Amino acid sequence: MKFSFISGNVPTTAALVVTVYEDGELSPTAGAMDKACGGKILRAMENSRFKGKSGELLDILAPANLDNSRILLAGLGKKSALKVVDLENLGGRVYKELSGKGETEVCIAIDGLSAEGKDEAVLAAHVSHGALLRSYRFDTYKTNIKPESMPSLKAMTVHCASPENAQTTFEKLEKVAQGVLFTRQLVSEPPNRLYPESFAEQAKELEAMGVKVTVLGEAEMADLGMNALLAVGMGSARDSKVVIMEWNGAPESREQKPLAFVGKGVTFDTGGISLKPAAGMEDMKFDMGGAGTVYGLMKALAGRKAKVNVIGACGLAENMPSGNAQRPGDIVRSYSGKTIEVLNTDAEGRLVLADVLSYVQEKYKPRLIIDLATLTGAILVALGNDIAGIFSNSDDISSKLVTAGEAVDERVWRLPLADCYDKLIDSEAADMKNIGGRFAGSITAAQFLQRFIENGTPWVHIDIAGVAWSAKDKPISEKGATGFGVRLLERFVADNYEA
Repeated sequence: MKFSFISGNVPTTAALVVTVYEDGELSPTAGAMDKACGGKILRAMENSRFKGKSGELLDILAPANLDNSRILLAGLGKKSALKVVDLENLGGRVYKELSGKGETEVCIAIDGLSAEGKDEAVLAAHVSHGALLRSYRFDTYKTNIKPESMPSLKAMTVHCASPENAQTTFEKLEKVAQGVLFTRQLVSEPPNRLYPESFAEQAKELEAMGVKVTVLGEAEMADLGMNALLAVGMGSARDSKVVIMEWNGAPESREQKPLAFVGKGVTFDTGGISLKPAAGMEDMKFDMGGAGTVYGLMKALAGRKAKVNVIGACGLAENMPSGNAQRPGDIVRSYSGKTIEVLNTDAEGRLVLADVLSYVQEKYKPRLIIDLATLTGAILVALGNDIAGIFSNSDDISSKLVTAGEAVDERVWRLPLADCYDKLIDSEAADMKNIGGRFAGSITAAQFLQRFIENGTPWVHIDIAGVAWSAKDKPISEKGATGFGVRLLERFVADNYEA
């Protein structure tokens, strides 16, 4: 879809979107349109349930004296509570509403708006950003899509002050959106198409953007001693991989230590010998969501030429049952040298992450390390499908992540780590076991990962099992893969670590 920004006269053709606050206050453009059509906008509001609340839309067929195809009123809620994310959601809602009604062009007038100290140009860019995010559809494998089922909207213009500034801001946001859409596409792919080898090949797309990509095969992983990760993939006909992506955006920075982001990339998780129930197992194609987020983050940072040095590292494996699969009761020696008693082969993601976390710390000595994984079903019990759980040894980084999450509406909530939980994963036969019992499952999984954090390296684990995939539409995404974490971490980096 084509996006543009204008000032001056509002177009008199195509669909027009104007804004209304919850108290009924019309924007200047909305007021002018109401006057031009003899008060019909206010009468339409009076004769509807539309109150101008945030997220509300009222579709009005344009009066005969106007050439616009329709006027869409968009509620903003209370003026004092307006946020930047509300403008992104507005763009997404407008895209969905008009794309299903045959409209091909729309102009959104946001004159007179301010939110969180941002001017109209910035807000205009975020409106378009939200629409771009909402425009993603996973229809790669559909071969007979009826024209009337396709989104009709092809062009969006936002009317605002300083359109040049809006365009400049949008160009950066567009790169972030491309990272999100990259993640959504990866997470949506079926497991016969996306498996460790093909997933690793996807990283090659980033090389043209200046990202150095290194792929480790099973022979190299075995030589390095990544036995925990290799054990997860033993039952699969597909070889496991490790992908390392390096973005050196601040080569002259006095702080040479990079930021490191590590992703779990289990491209399909049957549970292995500890087999999952059949119902819902098809959803386990998105057990690579953490790695998908790291890919998208690297694309976003490289796309906008972020002035920061970053490592993205992903462990890729397929967890399958077979005569060669690891067994409950096996003991494996990890890259770090620590031994793990595998009591449940369905607690495999932490094995994948353990080796990659250790490797990244030893090789790159990162300034901080953040891992992402669809790690536990227990996090859904705790937090549901809207907020991700975080676990950390750093109050500072946790606070920064919470702030970034609130800014982009990808919220996180910190859960505890403590010795009483750590004791639950002590093993009588090895250094640790990979499960801690029935209760506090997300916490004991995080405690397991923390055992592989060395020398006080600042670390955060983000469990995205509840938020990587959505069973319902959201303002800026269709149901399905959400791309959660890309915007969160991009904002976290931009606000705190860029040179």
